[in-house]
Amino acid sequence: MSSPAPVLQSEWTKIRTVASTKWTLLLALLVTVALGAVVSAVMNNTFDDLEGVELATFDPTYVSFAGTSLGQLAMIVFGVLVVGTEYSSGMIRTSLQAVPRRGLFYVCKIAAATALAFVVAMLTSFLTFFLGQALLGDHAASIGDENVLRAVVGGGLYMTLIAMLAMGVATMLRSSMLSLGILMPFMFLVSPILSAVPGAKDFARYLPDQAGSRIMRVVPNALNSGETPYGPWGGIGIMLLWVAAALIGGYLVLKNRDA
Repeated sequence: MSSPAPVLQSEWTKIRTVASTKWTLLLALLVTVALGAVVSAVMNNTFDDLEGVELATFDPTYVSFAGTSLGQLAMIVFGVLVVGTEYSSGMIRTSLQAVPRRGLFYVCKIAAATALAFVVAMLTSFLTFFLGQALLGDHAASIGDENVLRAVVGGGLYMTLIAMLAMGVATMLRSSMLSLGILMPFMFLVSPILSAVPGAKDFARYLPDQAGSRIMRVVPNALNSGETPYGPWGGIGIMLLWVAAALIGGYLVLKNRDA
């Protein structure tokens, strides 16, 4: 196969027929929406307890996205499995024999998986927002409020980019277990810890998850979370650089190493 259309169809078939990839996307949606709903309901009930800076920087949109911190882990698993399953099963050799042009193979695999991740991520983001705002009651924001639509669309973009980052890392490492062993602790432990350490906080602001998640905030320092030297789109720009580096690294490994 030397043209994009059949290669894209082939990659789509692979993703569609592997149950684990579909389940991880469903899990990403359910976890993000459910946890966001719980946090929104709790915040509505405890709103009167807020005071000072937290009250002044209350961001109902960002509150509803509280579940993204766990939902992104499922998106990481999806991105890793899209690539790693072929290596663990040995299917990568057959795939590269069928598509000798490795660049075409790689681009089509990333494109097919990204398109699916984007649809699920956008659906997740809008469901999370509307359910969260319904549970926030009188403290809710409207989709028509200033910068709210940007934050909601940004939530979908953020989760999509997380999946793409995972695809690039998995292609570089060529191992699902190794990729998950690095990405999961990094996103769930290392990055949050560094962001809370005074000496490392300035560096942590430029990590992909810390920078990219700023797009979901309507209030810059929501709930007294602190300011950053870049805006929402600047944060996404930083995350895009990380994703591009991972994808380029994955391509170079795929191109120059035997399957």
